[in-house]
Amino acid sequence: MSTNSDISFRDSVDQMFNQAINLMDLPAGLEEKIRVCNATYTVRFGVRLRGSIHTFTGYRSVHSEHMEPVKGGIRYALSVNQDEVEALAALMTFKCALVETPFGGSKGGLCIDPKQWKEHELEQITRRFAYELVKRDLIHPSQNVPAPDMGTGEREMAWIADQYQRMNTTDINAKACVTGKPLNAGGIEGRVEATGRGIQYALREFFRHPEDVSLAKLEGTLDGKKIIVQGFGNVGFHAANFLSNEDNAKIIAVIEHDGAVVDAEGINIENLSKFVKKHGGVRGFKDAAFVEKAESVLELECDILIPAATEGVIHPGNAQKIKAPLIIEAANGPITAKADAILQKRGTVIIPDMYANAGGVTVSYFEWVKNLSHIRFGRMQRRQEEARHQLLADEINRLMRASGIKEQLSSSFTEAYLKGAGELELVRSGLDDSMRTAYQFMRETWHSRSDVKDLRTAAYLVAIERVADSYRTKGL
Repeated sequence: MSTNSDISFRDSVDQMFNQAINLMDLPAGLEEKIRVCNATYTVRFGVRLRGSIHTFTGYRSVHSEHMEPVKGGIRYALSVNQDEVEALAALMTFKCALVETPFGGSKGGLCIDPKQWKEHELEQITRRFAYELVKRDLIHPSQNVPAPDMGTGEREMAWIADQYQRMNTTDINAKACVTGKPLNAGGIEGRVEATGRGIQYALREFFRHPEDVSLAKLEGTLDGKKIIVQGFGNVGFHAANFLSNEDNAKIIAVIEHDGAVVDAEGINIENLSKFVKKHGGVRGFKDAAFVEKAESVLELECDILIPAATEGVIHPGNAQKIKAPLIIEAANGPITAKADAILQKRGTVIIPDMYANAGGVTVSYFEWVKNLSHIRFGRMQRRQEEARHQLLADEINRLMRASGIKEQLSSSFTEAYLKGAGELELVRSGLDDSMRTAYQFMRETWHSRSDVKDLRTAAYLVAIERVADSYRTKGL
C-alpha cells in the first residue's frame, strides 16, 4: 500500500463496512458476527532448497461460513500479512453475496516473492503449503476452495489440486478442491479472462443506464471513451484488450511497475502485451510515449480509470488530482477509505471492487459446478441445439422458395445462427447475466434510498443483507 495512505487496508475495509452498517437496522450481535473473521490459520513450514532449509509463512483466513464451501484466492507476495488476508476474506464474503455465488468468504496468502524462485522450487513450496492446508481441511471441495490471486495462476492451482488428490485418493470430487486450474486438469473455458471480462460486462451494464452515465458527467456508450489502465497483468490486459477491440474504447495509457506508456490516439494492446511478455515491462515500447513517473499518469485527463493492480494506489495524497469522472476498481481495494470520501465529494462515480472484479469468483463457481457434475458445459445439448436451428433455417428457406423469393438466408447469418453454445459461450453468458443482475440490485438501492450516495455503499448494503438473511435462516 502506498505510504501516502493514512490507514491500513484492513482499516479501510472496516471503515467502508461501517458506513453501510450504520444505515442498517441489524441486531448488534448479528452485526458483529458479520463483521469479524471466523478464523485465521497461520502456518510456518520449512522446505529444503539450494542446500539449506528455508522457512515460509502462509495464511488461510475464513471470514464467514454463512454458506459453504468458503471461497477465495491464494496470493504470493512479500506484502502478505494476516491483516491483509483477513480484509480480503471479508471482501470475498460480500463479493460472493453480491453476485449470488453460494460461497462464504476466505482468502489465503504466502509471504514470498515468486520471481526469486525457479519453477521446480516454487512447486515444492506450493505443494508443502497445500499439504499444511489440506490436512486441516482448509482446502476441500465442500469446505474451502481456493483460486488464483496476485502472484499465482493456473500452474499453482494444478499443483494444489494434484497435492489434494494425492492425499485424498478416493475423493471423486477432488478436482473441485480448487478453481482456476488449466483446462487439462479440470479447468473451465473462460476462467483466465474472467475478471477482465467481468470488468467489460460491468462497464457495459453501467452504460446501459443513461441516468448513471450522466452522474459520471459522461454520455453515450463505451465507443471512443478514453481509458487509463493501471496494472497490465492478467486482469488489466484482458480488460484493456476486450474494451479496445470489442467496444472501440481507446486505451490512452497503461501503467506498469517500471513506468507508463501514453498515446492519446490509443495503444495497440496486443502489441503492448507481446512486448511486455518479451521484456518484462513497458520501458522501451516504441509505439507510445514512455513516462518514468508512472503514478503521475493516474492524474491524466480521461473518461475511465481502471486500477487493476494492488490496493491503496489511490490515496489521500493523490485523490484530489484524479481527473477521471468514472473509476472502476479491477483490483481489490485500490482506493482507500479516505480517498474514496474525497472522490465522492468531487462527484466521481466509483464502480466498486466488490462488484467490478467479481468475474473471477463467478466463473470459479461455474468451474466448481463443472467439477462436481463431471461433465463440461454444452456437451449434452450443443449438437441438438444446432440440429433444431438447422430445421428452422431449412424451413424458412423452403417457404421463401415456395413464395417465389429468390433470396435465401445469408451464409453469415446461417453460420452464426446454427452454431450451438459451447462451454466458452455458456460461461460468458452466465458471467454477463451475473454482472447485469448484480448491478441492477446495486443501482436500485443507490437510486431508491436518499441516504445512499454511492455504488459502494449500495453494494455493501445488498451484500450484508444477504449474509444476514443466511445467518437468520441458521437460527442466529
